[in-house]
Amino acid sequence: MEELTHVKSIIGIILGLSLTHLIKGSVIFIQHPGRKKFYFVHALWVFYVFLMLIHFWWWEFNLKLIHEWYFADYFFIICYILIYYLICAILYPDDLVDYSGYEDYFYSRKKWFFSVLAISFGADIVDTAIKGGDYFLYNQSEYFVRVISHIVLCLIAIKINNKKFHAILAVLFIVYELSYILRLFNVE
Repeated sequence: MEELTHVKSIIGIILGLSLTHLIKGSVIFIQHPGRKKFYFVHALWVFYVFLMLIHFWWWEFNLKLIHEWYFADYFFIICYILIYYLICAILYPDDLVDYSGYEDYFYSRKKWFFSVLAISFGADIVDTAIKGGDYFLYNQSEYFVRVISHIVLCLIAIKINNKKFHAILAVLFIVYELSYILRLFNVE
């Protein structure tokens, strides 16, 4: 149990930093309106990543199912959480000096964003497997369809430059994620 407390502490720190990065990046539009050009597709992805962070934090409650901790498991989970921080850092860079705004920035870095997002979905399968064979097999088939379809859609998004496609994709990811969370965690 002591290992779990330690792991949960590290998870909380890194996820807290990730949320802080998103909030700090988003609040700039309130603090200094007009300083940086707002782009709604970028904002949709920010909201989606916020949902993912909250979902991840709740999902990791199932780490209690791990009765024996190994360094490899701990190392993997820390790396997995760092993937989320990386996604947040990609969404909100330190500055936009080289870009005309978030629209220009987003499309110039979409390959990075969608590549790391796809990696996060692949890492989720490993994270789920770490919790044990029974837990891994318990997951509904929707979970596996979700992960695979999201990876495929991320890989497609890397190649497509159509702004309408990216807007629709962001909305679809958000709507599905909200639906998935509500169905997964609000079942009695």
